[in-house]
Amino acid sequence: MNVSCSLWQENSLSVKRFVFAKFSEDPGECFLLFTLILLMFLASLTGNALITLAICTNPALHTPMYFFLANLSLLEIGYTCSVIPKMLQSLVTEARGISREGCATQMFFFTLFGITECCLLAAMAFDRCMAICSPLHYATRMSRGVCAHLAMVSWGMGCTVGLGQTNFIFSLDFCGPCEIDHFFCDLPPLLALACGDTSHNEAAVFVVAVLCISSPFLLIISSYVRILVAVLVMPSPEGRHKALSTCSSHLLVVTLFYGSGSITYLRPKSSHSPGMDKLLALFYTAVTSMLNPIIYSLRNKEVKAALRRTLGLRNIITINK
Repeated sequence: MNVSCSLWQENSLSVKRFVFAKFSEDPGECFLLFTLILLMFLASLTGNALITLAICTNPALHTPMYFFLANLSLLEIGYTCSVIPKMLQSLVTEARGISREGCATQMFFFTLFGITECCLLAAMAFDRCMAICSPLHYATRMSRGVCAHLAMVSWGMGCTVGLGQTNFIFSLDFCGPCEIDHFFCDLPPLLALACGDTSHNEAAVFVVAVLCISSPFLLIISSYVRILVAVLVMPSPEGRHKALSTCSSHLLVVTLFYGSGSITYLRPKSSHSPGMDKLLALFYTAVTSMLNPIIYSLRNKEVKAALRRTLGLRNIITINK
């Protein structure tokens, strides 16, 4: 298939079709990368789908913590599906092109799932804070209605920011070249193709990134400060260990997600390089989505037991305790 991007809007300089950059000129390297990413993609889909199914089919897991975990797993499925399939296609075929509308759709869903995950991780931290700091009032403060409201706010924020950012970027004219130096339609590489001075656009994107990444992160930090204070005053070592163990998986996921996302979107433009941006994007789109179900299943006996029940396993040892 011809990957030329000579399609232009009539009487305008605006590009109507984009082409993703090649990962490598070596077919062997591309095939190896295709295999690795495909395995991570399948592992991510399988792991997150199993966790969602286990939580939905086991009444013992119908609690706020697992309600948010099921939402997180659904987000990871959408997150990877919005990016990875097109990336895999680009690795082994010449079909590296994408229409302007397709690029806008990909950006919307990627932003939707990414911002929703930021907010949902903050909601999960708040849930752990209520469970540890206010155990006597936990049932009322984290009722089903409250949990549903927090989830709806998270998804609503993701949808609002996704629509706003996508409309903001694609209201610009793209004067070419039409090759996106990336493997999906992300904000920074698309802004690099826009016509004229885009400094104001870049500043606006940066402000949105700061608000949408930093604000939930500050809520997470404040929740864990309260948790740490509560844990330090606990008289029982067993109680402290139990309290911290319920937060360890969430903290690890937060570190992986926010660490890669902050480095990508909050560092100065002068320090950006296409190679590093692609590596970081591959990490937070493929690697973290694959690791999340592993982190939660390995460190949570209830999830492991629910997975065994869901799969019909009783007498085999799948994971060392």
